[in-house]
Amino acid sequence: MTMSNDALSASRFERLQALLRQDPGNERLLAECAEAALDEGRLDDAQAALDRYAGAAEPSPQMRNLAALIAMQREDWAAAADAYGSMMAEGVDAPPIRFGLAWALAMQRRFAEALPLIDEATAAALPQAAALLVQLLHDAGNMDEAAEQAHRLIALHPDHRALNAAVATLAIDIEDVELARLCASRAGDHPDALNTLGTLALGEDDGETAYRLFDGAVARDRASPRGWVGRGLARLHGDPAAAATDIDRGAALFGDHLGSWIAAGWAHFIAGDAAAARDRFEKARAIDDNFAEAHGSLAVLDVLAGDLEIARRRTETALRLDRQCFSAALAATLIAAGGGDHAKAQRIFDMAINTPVDGGGRTIAQSLARMGLRSG
Repeated sequence: MTMSNDALSASRFERLQALLRQDPGNERLLAECAEAALDEGRLDDAQAALDRYAGAAEPSPQMRNLAALIAMQREDWAAAADAYGSMMAEGVDAPPIRFGLAWALAMQRRFAEALPLIDEATAAALPQAAALLVQLLHDAGNMDEAAEQAHRLIALHPDHRALNAAVATLAIDIEDVELARLCASRAGDHPDALNTLGTLALGEDDGETAYRLFDGAVARDRASPRGWVGRGLARLHGDPAAAATDIDRGAALFGDHLGSWIAAGWAHFIAGDAAAARDRFEKARAIDDNFAEAHGSLAVLDVLAGDLEIARRRTETALRLDRQCFSAALAATLIAAGGGDHAKAQRIFDMAINTPVDGGGRTIAQSLARMGLRSG
């Protein structure tokens, strides 16, 4: 029998649908239709085929996995977690199922539930699971274990982009520059890789390269908090108002990342908006009242506003929390040098804040702002 041109040009799903119309109760065809529809991105058709299958027979593990995959494609993370969770509860325990459940839970920010699912076998079998494991450990603050797993897993999956990007991001936070650069170079144009290279460029005072890299990261992922904060820091010297807008966006995406709110505050201050700066410092203090730089930064603003008694109390609090607090040291210097003279303290600050403090021409204000990619 010779097939028509229309039949030859039809997609696999359409060809299976044509066969199914002739044999509507065929369970195997229903399953194949669902798979083909999912492969072609026809989620409604895939779900319809699954529903018809469920009406004809008890869903097999294969069909339940398809249901979970459809939920994942729809970004219905709760439904996906329910599907994978029920499979695991009934003993269907394989790396793809564990990874699917962990991913669905992580997307709901249920990180503590997701982490134990990525066992050694799952991370070894699936590089995407290895990447998720590194991210979960990193986000949980388990830096030693994250670093140990990162070195082990990158040796198993040396060419996986997402894993390299996750390890590069971790390496920045544990200050392993060599590992960060190596993994970022392997991850190509992955946004986290560009953010890592941008952070390294910032550390080398190469603002132009840093801006280009961070700009590339946010172009690929508009929800990248490190990208927005980094892009803002890279443009702080030339356009502080635009920098403040970028850093604000990154801080909002991070939510509870303390350093990004401090960076936003100093960016607004450099742009001439002390009220906005105070608001951002207060946000950081509200997130964690034990964060020294929030108290220290507010103390600097209090000195400049002439509220010396409040400034002294804040400075004492900040230095009690962290003897190395940069902003508190600045506030203490202004209080001592000004001798209670507000105008004198303002003149000293204006001179100090705009004086380069290193070979790259970075000022005190810019150095304070750069805390945004480090303090969490």
